[in-house]
Amino acid sequence: MTARIVDSADVAPSAQIGDGSSIWHLAQVREDAVLGRDCIVGRGAYVGTGVRMGDSCKLQNYALVYEPAVLEDGVFVGPAAVFTNDHYPRSISPDGPLKRGDDWEAVGVTCRTGASIGARAVCVAPVTIGRWAMVAAGAVVISDVPDFALVAGVPARRIRWVGRAGEPLERVDEHSWRCPRTGETYIEHNETLTETPAS
Repeated sequence: MTARIVDSADVAPSAQIGDGSSIWHLAQVREDAVLGRDCIVGRGAYVGTGVRMGDSCKLQNYALVYEPAVLEDGVFVGPAAVFTNDHYPRSISPDGPLKRGDDWEAVGVTCRTGASIGARAVCVAPVTIGRWAMVAAGAVVISDVPDFALVAGVPARRIRWVGRAGEPLERVDEHSWRCPRTGETYIEHNETLTETPAS
């Protein structure tokens, strides 16, 4: 199966698009970006130069993923979400000339497997969004998000734990949590959550 790229999309010849992926109207995929299999890049979304995306990622309409972002498998980026890439953004240098690409050091956002970023959320690089974590719509993320954390607000803070299904977990006891949909269980220790080891 080959990739589907609609005529109005702008995909650089050096970009690598995996089999089964779809690039929709007015989306732009820049030079040397790498998309895995079965990805979806929605209308008007932007994938920066050299961005790396794993398999089965979804960028919803008008999401902006600036280089050097890395998205592992199964990452969801909601409509109009933004990944920044500059510590100290300025249009000009202190002495006045327009800044060029060589005048700053790009920093990226990393999204681990299964992470979800809500609509219009902003992830301020450099941050890492943990495995199966969820960033609420409109949140502003300025620090790393632990695995399985649901964060919300400005700045974003953890408000719940979520499982792989995305639903908030239910407390079993002081250190244990359970997913109401799948029945999977998790252990909390020192503000981190991990899956219960298989017996």
